[in-house]
Amino acid sequence: MGCFGFLKVMMFVFNGIIFLAGAAVLGVGIWVKVDSGSILGFLGKIENAPSELSQVLNVGYLLIALGALLVIIGFLGCCGAVKESKCMLLLFFIIVLLVFIAEVAGAVVILVFRPLADELIQKLGKAAVQNIKSDYGSNPDVTGLWNTTMSSLKCCGFYNASDFIDSPYYESHEEQFPPQCCPGSNSSCTQAMADTSITGCFPKIKKLIDDNTVVIVAVALGIAALEVCAMVVSMILFCRVKSMSA
Repeated sequence: MGCFGFLKVMMFVFNGIIFLAGAAVLGVGIWVKVDSGSILGFLGKIENAPSELSQVLNVGYLLIALGALLVIIGFLGCCGAVKESKCMLLLFFIIVLLVFIAEVAGAVVILVFRPLADELIQKLGKAAVQNIKSDYGSNPDVTGLWNTTMSSLKCCGFYNASDFIDSPYYESHEEQFPPQCCPGSNSSCTQAMADTSITGCFPKIKKLIDDNTVVIVAVALGIAALEVCAMVVSMILFCRVKSMSA
């Protein structure tokens, strides 16, 4: 197998992975939009939530669009390499280049507007705590969504157990906290037990992100490097096919 054949095989394998990844992302995006019990659906039902949150809730559409784009890129790359199609290879190069530029622009926007994200989180936290104090224990939908979230993430409240003080559940259960706040305990869940046994959902998520920052950055850089390699290989194949057909 010569260099040209090796590049064709690598192009096919690489874009096959992109195609499968795109199908997976597309499936997740559809699931997020369909599953009303997901965390995004839960956030959307919080009363008095900041208006900026509506943009975050569109992440399902973003995942669907991204998944569809990856499927198209993978298809063009595979077919372009196998069929040695100049049109498909050139179209593949252009799309990947546009995606790469969009990713760089997105990274710059995130860095520039990071303070706004912190402000949005503060507004969301205030709305979430207010939602707990007004509806947890009296509204079955809100209560069920919070219970599911706390059970899944092994957390208690948005910030901590004190979020439940003065809530309908707290008042109707003789100042007790939800059982999720005292995992493994068979007795009543008091504030002292909850404070020492489990943390809030927001600190839990924040710690998870902070602990994996290096991994997230490494994955992002790896994806960028793969995109650059894909553009280089596709252009080499394009030039080779063009010279062979000349």
